[in-house]
Amino acid sequence: MEKLLFVYNSKAGKGHLKSNLCDIIDIFTKGGYDVTAYPTQAKLDGYRKIMEDGKDYDLIVTSGGDGTLSEAVKALLTFDEKKPLGYIPAGSTNDCGNSLNISKKLIDAAQEIVDGIYFDYDIGLFNGESFVYVAGFGAFTDVSYETKQNIKNIFGHAAYVAEGLKRVPTYRGHKMSVWHDGEVTEGNFILGLVSNAFSIGGMKNLVSDNVVLDDGLFEVVLCKTPRNPIDFSTAVSNAAFNNLSERNFVTFKASHIVFKCDNEITWTLDGEAGGSHKTVDIQNLKQAVRLKLKSTGVTAEQEEFNKALSDALKYSLSVNIDERYEDAENDQ
Repeated sequence: MEKLLFVYNSKAGKGHLKSNLCDIIDIFTKGGYDVTAYPTQAKLDGYRKIMEDGKDYDLIVTSGGDGTLSEAVKALLTFDEKKPLGYIPAGSTNDCGNSLNISKKLIDAAQEIVDGIYFDYDIGLFNGESFVYVAGFGAFTDVSYETKQNIKNIFGHAAYVAEGLKRVPTYRGHKMSVWHDGEVTEGNFILGLVSNAFSIGGMKNLVSDNVVLDDGLFEVVLCKTPRNPIDFSTAVSNAAFNNLSERNFVTFKASHIVFKCDNEITWTLDGEAGGSHKTVDIQNLKQAVRLKLKSTGVTAEQEEFNKALSDALKYSLSVNIDERYEDAENDQ
């Protein structure tokens, strides 16, 4: 019988995990696993537990918010071999769970792990520290970790929105240089996101075009500092509907990005405090962590196959048209 280590944060989100705990463990047991359950006691306790005992298990499952998942990933990156990781989202926003198409029902998410497939997922490295799905600076990015946990537990995602709206008058832009792919982008930006996700801050439309979670590339969005409150409102509205026009935004994909600024900028990593820095070096660790979950639909390999198939169909169609044209000329 394979051994499963279940590390969970019972205080995450609105506390629904507690009432489903026995059913979740029962699903894992029926799936053929010998389960050890461990409730985290403090921040980084999940990281410590997996670091100390994780190598003795065949599968590790974590449940909580995005911060709990980040702790598990941070521990697994230190292992010599890829140890499969399952995730049951139980936080207030659950960006990573949304991106990975994991069920919002805790029991269903547990069953998806038992029945799931392996998927190697890209991880970010931020000045040597890992993050799972997003590194960001500027407007709204500090809302998650500066909103009190008890408020988030009561009001959920609405708590983030309310806190963000209170901060609008205080936001200021940052003049910086951004190095990527042999190019330098310079400007004054009020918001920057380096992500590998379909959902950021609960907004599923923010970065949605051509996102592939295992292609070794980040989606980068830089919001130019608005000249007035009306421009700011327009930029926020455009972002909500994935209308990232060149007038307000700079967007690109890259595997390695360096940010340089004369002043220290406060960053967040997966919604947690990431410190203040003048220089930030971000790298993509392609397919660094092995997840166990239901199929996400599009992987880098599938994307390449779809492109090759599309190109082949276009070529076949063009050849067929040329041949018909030649036949028509011959008939004349």
